Amino acid sequence: MASDRTVHVFEEVAKHNSSKDCWLIISGKVYDVTPFMDDHPGGDEVLLSATGKDATNDFEDVGHSDSAREMMEKYYIGEIDASTVPKKRAYVQPQQLQYNPDKTHDFVIKILQFLVPLLILGLAFVLWHTTADHPLVELVVLFGSRRTYQSQPLELPDRPTSPPRGRVSAQN
Repeated sequence: MASDRTVHVFEEVAKHNSSKDCWLIISGKVYDVTPFMDDHPGGDEVLLSATGKDATNDFEDVGHSDSAREMMEKYYIGEIDASTVPKKRAYVQPQQLQYNPDKTHDFVIKILQFLVPLLILGLAFVLWHTTADHPLVELVVLFGSRRTYQSQPLELPDRPTSPPRGRVSAQN
């Protein structure tokens, strides 16, 4: 924890309620959690919903780990003047930045799910056109097609009328 014990009034802390400037009051201490907004496991909405009030109950209800409590020390900026904290306060909607889907991980995945099949299809099309005159491809197309076998009747050799050689028939 920082050694300076700056005392903040509630109205000053309540002004810091955006994702670019977020202060929280937890157990009588003030924390500037702005650098932690993107890293918070619950997302920045959880932190923003705890601004403008004493967030002690919100913090304790979640059951944070010891390492999370230790991590708080680097965000400590001072104490809160308890006499300025209202007992009950009306909910104030926190200010949020405009949602930009271009910067999310999900957007990249969606783009890849769209582009990868198109690239594979394009590659198959290019290969098909560049190798269509290749003799091996023609051979595979000719003999690999079921229609070739179904449309042309099979010609079988004539059957011999005499018994096959090498067999002896029993005669009485």
